[in-house]
Amino acid sequence: MREFERKQLLERVEREGATLGADIPDEIEVQGETVELHQFVFEIKRRDTVPPGERERVEEAKKNLRRERLQRKQRLEDEAEAADLTFAEGEELVESIIGIDRALEALQSLGPTSIEQEAKAQEAADKKRWMKFLKQALGREDDTGKRGGY
Repeated sequence: MREFERKQLLERVEREGATLGADIPDEIEVQGETVELHQFVFEIKRRDTVPPGERERVEEAKKNLRRERLQRKQRLEDEAEAADLTFAEGEELVESIIGIDRALEALQSLGPTSIEQEAKAQEAADKKRWMKFLKQALGREDDTGKRGGY
């Protein structure tokens, strides 16, 4: 593959909205294991909530997909490795990266897992603010963290 073709393919990977209209691949090899990606994403997305036992599986899948995406992108970024690819192979690689991105978007948009995490973080921040307010209101701690009063 020529240098300008490599750069063109990398630009497609990074393009805003590259996943619009893209399909999630039926199968993909991730970390040496064939995964029925489309079926997995569809199965997870059709549920109203992700059961606690499935959350770990989804998080592990997202981690593995991110790792696989990075490895595939690095193949294109590495000039020596990309030189061994034909343009058609490079296009296939780009399509697989965009498919992985599409699957990751679908898995990221799962409402209950991210909403629950966000709610826990919000609750922790609220408690911290409330405790700080109480300490200041009761004169136990001022803005510098020292004991108040005298």
